[in-house]
Amino acid sequence: MTACCPQPIIPPPHDGGDDRGGLGRWVREVEPGHMRLEALVPGVHCAACISRIEGALRASPAVIKARVNLSTHRFVVEWLAGKASPEELVAAVSSLGYEVRPWLPSADADAYRAEGRALLMALAIAGFAAGNIMLLSVSVWAGADAATRDLFHWISALIGLPAIAFAGRPFFASATRALSRGALNMDVPISLAVVLAAGMSLYETMHSGADAYFDAAVTLLFFLLVGRYLDHMMRARARSAVTGLLALNATGATVIDALGARSFVPATQLLPGMDILIAAGERIAADGEVVGGDSEVDRAALTGEPLPEAVKPGSAVNAGTLNLSGPLRVKVTAAGDDTLMADIVRMMEAAEEGRGRYVSLADRMARAYAPTVHILAGLTFLAWILITGDGHAALIAAIAVLIITCPCALGLAVPAVQVVASGILFRRGILVKDGTALERLAGIDRVVFDKTGTLTRGVPSLIPPSAASMHDLELAYGLAEHSRHVLARTLATWAAGRGLEPVRFDSIEEKPGEGLEGRAGNTVARLGSRAFCAADGEAGEGGGLSEVWLARDGKPVVRFGFEDEPRADAAAVVSAFAGAGIAPEIVSGDREAAVAALARRLGNIAFRSGWLPAGKATYVEALEKGGHKVLMVGDGINDAPALGAAHVSMAPASGADIGQAAADFVFTGEKLAPAVFAWRLARAAERVIKQNFALAFAYNAVAVPIAISGHASPLIAAIAMSSSSLVVTGNALRLRLTAPRSEAA
Repeated sequence: MTACCPQPIIPPPHDGGDDRGGLGRWVREVEPGHMRLEALVPGVHCAACISRIEGALRASPAVIKARVNLSTHRFVVEWLAGKASPEELVAAVSSLGYEVRPWLPSADADAYRAEGRALLMALAIAGFAAGNIMLLSVSVWAGADAATRDLFHWISALIGLPAIAFAGRPFFASATRALSRGALNMDVPISLAVVLAAGMSLYETMHSGADAYFDAAVTLLFFLLVGRYLDHMMRARARSAVTGLLALNATGATVIDALGARSFVPATQLLPGMDILIAAGERIAADGEVVGGDSEVDRAALTGEPLPEAVKPGSAVNAGTLNLSGPLRVKVTAAGDDTLMADIVRMMEAAEEGRGRYVSLADRMARAYAPTVHILAGLTFLAWILITGDGHAALIAAIAVLIITCPCALGLAVPAVQVVASGILFRRGILVKDGTALERLAGIDRVVFDKTGTLTRGVPSLIPPSAASMHDLELAYGLAEHSRHVLARTLATWAAGRGLEPVRFDSIEEKPGEGLEGRAGNTVARLGSRAFCAADGEAGEGGGLSEVWLARDGKPVVRFGFEDEPRADAAAVVSAFAGAGIAPEIVSGDREAAVAALARRLGNIAFRSGWLPAGKATYVEALEKGGHKVLMVGDGINDAPALGAAHVSMAPASGADIGQAAADFVFTGEKLAPAVFAWRLARAAERVIKQNFALAFAYNAVAVPIAISGHASPLIAAIAMSSSSLVVTGNALRLRLTAPRSEAA
């Protein structure tokens, strides 16, 4: 369970070279009269933080849009020029108690890593202290006499108090800030329980008391820090998707001016109308139109399809795509934040923000917890004072209530099940990356599949030509082994596997976007597209197959067809979801013929073809807005926005790193069945989580009256609290017995 924990404001650095003040350097005009500022808010940790900040910004009539991203801790605000200043907008956020500073990618990454290191250090200190104090406590419980007991208590104090002061800082600071604003959060009762338990333990130690509770205080901090650190790691993985997309952008390009002079210009300084040169093997730095040269471009980042696309003068190209075979001259039409790749990054961040708003079951159950605990402890203290007049006894009873109601069982109700379920999934080759993913997966009612690399193997396989001479096959082999095209490589691998000997050509010339031409004695052979091999009059491709032709001495002689075979269990997986009432469909960037052919093989399911990343993400968002809870299964960079926009998402390990980073689950192996297995396990986990909450509340219903009545000392309360955590954990382990026995769909 996360807590809302804003930070004190740190004034942004002043930039005296800009007449808009210290924030002017980070403000840009996105269109006439329309300004934009991106800033970093490290203290954002929950949906309440997002609502509070966005509400404060939108309160200004000048603000057009305000968005806070939970994963990246960034907010973006756009407003009407002249109606507000960036300083005023930042002040609106800082007045809530949040640290605000201008956003820089490098500074953002450094701050996030520093936060992770600090949490890990606190976790290590708490774990070390808890282990050592527990050893001393066992000796006391075993019957150590008064002098030995006092010595062990003092040693526990020397270990525990510094550890509590250091490891408890995240909770103490959060609780202090919440109280300073007149609010409560989950960290307030945690902090009270820890501080009062440590203080009472020190008092008992100084007065040779029989009981001390340093072990309970430090162990509680340790378990809570485990959850806080896992939450941080989850957000780091979410950030890696955007980071990976940004890494696809070229650093710059060679620009040709009106006089023909060439100079290297950083990508951030490219402008529409500039002419840039893109060498073979370089990434394109901006969106534009080809004005010179022929080549092939790898557009997998946008379409997800492995086959390169031929480009020539008049063809549109996009930033982040890879020029494969020949030099190109491109006139820039959009650069920087206006490119299609930048749009994908923004879609990813918006999708992460939407997912970050998802409130986990544990958070929903805990909303009323903090005030309830405080009221119970306060009433207990007052009742004991009024009835007995004994302040010491009243404080002991109040501390016992705080400890016995400490949210360990409630806090472990979900994480314990997630850990067990994640272990089961890991053993089946499925990695869980998001703590709330299992909860979301259990509630899906629609599943959207990408085609290439998801429902299919993602690798084209050659259909052996029915009528081809050995000589023609060896001619094709001799040309194919000189090409980097994926279909040519597949042909060469097929021929080598059958022991064919490639023809050695006297010369070979590659025609970018068309194919290869080779001369061997008096024979001229071509391997490439239908048009390049003069096969225009032949039968068209069928069933959505890709093709490569071989022409000999100007006449087409062999057609090599290729198909992307479905995964062996794709039909069974689609049938399993459909049988459970979860409607399956395909959304792909591939050609309609190829997608339609696969949809027929899988049972005539619904499909959409030729869609770019924006279309996929928009469609998934429309389903979500329509009340559906969508599972998106995709593997490519082009699927990343849709993976982020879906209620929950999966990606195969064979897919692109960015697709894996954007997904909640990653599965290994050649089968698609892990998608069904994970869904079934998620439903079983949901049932166990609900049982855990029932156990946690039943424990409180029994234990709290005992603590209020004074029949449970803080030591007994700590033991009871630990026992409730063990019961919840033990129930979570039952998931191993109730988990699905097979991945088979």
